[in-house]
Amino acid sequence: MKNFLLLVCAIALSAFVSCDDDGPYEDYQVARPILQDAITFKAEAVSVTEPVPIVSSGKIYAYGNYIFVNDVNKGFHVIDNQNPSSPESIAFIKLEGNNDISIKDDKIYADSYGDLVIFDISDINNIAVDSRIVNAIYNNGVWATEIEYPQADFYEYGDIDYDRDIVIGWEVVTERRPVEEYESRYNCDGCVVDTLESSNDSPQPSTGQGGSLARFKIIGDYLYVVDYSDINIFDITDVENVQVLDDVQVAWDIETIYSQGDILFIGGSQGMYIYGIENPEKPEFISEFRHGTACDPVVVDGDYAYVTLKGGNFCGSTESGLYIVDISNLANPELKVIYPMDGPNGLGIKDNTLFVCDGDSGLKVYDKSDAPNVTLINTFEDIVAYDVIPLASSLLMIGDQTLYQYEYVDNDIRLLSTFQL
Repeated sequence: MKNFLLLVCAIALSAFVSCDDDGPYEDYQVARPILQDAITFKAEAVSVTEPVPIVSSGKIYAYGNYIFVNDVNKGFHVIDNQNPSSPESIAFIKLEGNNDISIKDDKIYADSYGDLVIFDISDINNIAVDSRIVNAIYNNGVWATEIEYPQADFYEYGDIDYDRDIVIGWEVVTERRPVEEYESRYNCDGCVVDTLESSNDSPQPSTGQGGSLARFKIIGDYLYVVDYSDINIFDITDVENVQVLDDVQVAWDIETIYSQGDILFIGGSQGMYIYGIENPEKPEFISEFRHGTACDPVVVDGDYAYVTLKGGNFCGSTESGLYIVDISNLANPELKVIYPMDGPNGLGIKDNTLFVCDGDSGLKVYDKSDAPNVTLINTFEDIVAYDVIPLASSLLMIGDQTLYQYEYVDNDIRLLSTFQL
């Protein structure tokens, strides 16, 4: 019997498995985060530099003669657009952990790793940081944007202080672990791998304009910022003393914010949520329009909300489409019509024209004068369309690291310029 047991253990060792009272063991790769003090890290993550090539184009924002283009999680590029036929990149504002901005009275309000950072752009050639409000915006993650998850069998995070720590890298070591621990962690029904918790000469406007994918919205003296579950509210009456007000919980799937008058329309992967801001400090829930799981920006004009739902990939299983919802009764929004789409992203409205970015299928232009019915009047193909901003005299569109500008011509639009970012 003793010789038999020795033989069993020898066979196990030859397969890199050891015998133990607790069962077989194997060597596994275990990853643990390398942390840095968040205050030090964030201080090093902000600067203003000469123009640099864009890495991953995100959202766009228009303010006066300037266009700001987000470089996802890295900051935003500043483009001089005094001549829309020939825009010029003039600066890059490095702000790691950034995805959105909003501007009022020459002050940029931007997110960075859950902080609210305020810049002064009264002198566009001498952009300066005014202040940083730590942990003002929640659920924006705690890791450095350059850092990717390593290949490993186990991820162990330990005791991370989400208010003080930033993940700047990973240490991967080989450790001997029970095979049962590995199998129960990754092969059980419904198990998931742990993850970290995680915006032509004309008078200068007081407030800029973002696209339909924005999470930032300034209305009067208040800044509304949606994270993944809440509306974060800031009183910006005194920019030197911004007041962080109580946030309002909406749902666990928030993506975008849009407004019409004193009504907020919040887009989420499960639906559209409607809130009143008669009291701007305390948005009050009015109703919601539920749909299947999908990415969901929304714009509103009059009695109708226009919602693009994008299915597939991480967005969900709902079929992609343009949903037109009757909101004449805010307490009871009603779906009127669905138009199939291939992979829609942002959208915008100018008078009776609806612009829809349909991903790889390009920019689609609709006549909505007979809403809720819309008629396709033009398609700009062979481009990737991500988001649009309809301005008074031109249309801005971004997609695939390219900024497009169109001019309105009678009842149609015509390409004015193409700018590689």
